[in-house]
Amino acid sequence: MKNIIATIALVLAGSLSTTAQTTDTMNRIEVCKQNYHTLFGGEALTGQGTDPEMMDILQKFIFGEVFQTGELTLKQREMITCITLATMQTLPQLKAHAGAALNVGVTPEELREVMYLTAPFIGFPKMLNAIATVNEVFKERGISLPLEKQGTVTEETRHETGKAIQDKLYPGGIASVMKGVPGDMGKDVEQFLTDYFFGDIYSRGALDLQTRELLGYCVLTTLEAESQLHSHYHGNINAGNSPETLTAAVIQCLPYIGFPAAIKALRIIKQEYAK
Repeated sequence: MKNIIATIALVLAGSLSTTAQTTDTMNRIEVCKQNYHTLFGGEALTGQGTDPEMMDILQKFIFGEVFQTGELTLKQREMITCITLATMQTLPQLKAHAGAALNVGVTPEELREVMYLTAPFIGFPKMLNAIATVNEVFKERGISLPLEKQGTVTEETRHETGKAIQDKLYPGGIASVMKGVPGDMGKDVEQFLTDYFFGDIYSRGALDLQTRELLGYCVLTTLEAESQLHSHYHGNINAGNSPETLTAAVIQCLPYIGFPAAIKALRIIKQEYAK
């Protein structure tokens, strides 16, 4: 009798497990279709094209699973995706997601600032490639260029403004890192960071400081910039981002950058969070 009861229990457990798995799978598929339609206006999981199996895997994972992980808005997710793709210089995908960003409420000014924000991290040439791609989308949407100016500093105020932002996010700056650079040119780099990075770029309008720091962490995650990931963790906390938000942002990058780079950033978040 005991053996019969045990057998029934195992059958029921297997049935319940299968039902739960089916429910989860259906949920993933429905969420994928809904998110994809919201972002791109088209239909996901069509089974069409040259590589329908991989597109099925890709779409279910990104739009059905990753897009459900953490508490991020669709606007945040698309800004994160766009800045990640810009950093990687995967411009065809950037163009598609720039359109998706506009579809979920990212303004042209916000999207342009996301691109401008990449310059201190990846350099002007790659930033210009990214902004040219986004400008194509603007033109196709009938958005008039140039967009409204967002600069807030002058030659006279850029240092003071940059220093105030830097001191808020990174008390002490990078003086110790630059100490001992030959020719004492480390001081020049310190000033460049204050005046250009924080003064010219971080002070601009359209995006608040909290969003800029979060997006900056995604750029550093993509670049696997280990040292800066440690310091920018604390910059994010000082800007008002929670460890959970930072974690969700890195996971949002994961489908585009791969597991090794994402796990490196998540390990650093875990280390800093535990201190």
